[in-house]
Amino acid sequence: MRQTGFIHHIGSFLLLVATVLLIVTSISAPAVKNISMLRVDIDRGTANGNNPVVTFGTFGWCTQDLIQSSDDCSGAHVGYDPSRVLAENAGLGAVDNSEFRFAAVRRLTNVMVLHPVAAGLAFISFLLALGAGVVGSLLSALAALLTFVVIIVVLACDFAAFAIVRHAINDDDDGVPGARASWGTAAWTLVAAAVVAFFGMLVVFFTCCSARLHRRRENRARAAPKTDYGAPERRRRWF
Repeated sequence: MRQTGFIHHIGSFLLLVATVLLIVTSISAPAVKNISMLRVDIDRGTANGNNPVVTFGTFGWCTQDLIQSSDDCSGAHVGYDPSRVLAENAGLGAVDNSEFRFAAVRRLTNVMVLHPVAAGLAFISFLLALGAGVVGSLLSALAALLTFVVIIVVLACDFAAFAIVRHAINDDDDGVPGARASWGTAAWTLVAAAVVAFFGMLVVFFTCCSARLHRRRENRARAAPKTDYGAPERRRRWF
């Protein structure tokens, strides 16, 4: 039973780690400009090395090292158009070469509002895992399952949206000369959160089932009638 409790604490810790990773993803640009889902580096070929950088995050974007301009970040809002941001702030109008594709990107960026939602669900599952008893563990496993589903949905939408932008910039034939797009830190923290939340869910569910099975065996042992009263003492004969 003690070993099951230790394993349960491991599951609780994994859910806490998933919460932290999701928080890091949620506070990406514009909240923290160096944490991003996608980072676009633009080489202007200038002697002073002043090369613009555009970072896209959960609720907006940031621009850094622009010529004759200080670093700037957008206001926090749900959904935006990456191609328009690159055209207006970095002069990469050639990125917007397919209105249909980038219309889909604009819609997919709306789904990123699920980043903080997933973080909240992960934290709730962590709190439920701290509660004693089978019921708390079961509720925690269900909350962790819901967290994992939400993460998978937003993960698929994020990578689908920014993969379009990344391909449009990095494409060898139709890409943008002097520009390079790469996945940012927030993209990988989201992937890590999905993996950690999945294993946390499995561990908590396993310990829940194990504790329930152990308790059921104890109840059966207590309710079972006593049948072994011992052999009768053999009488001694005196001669």
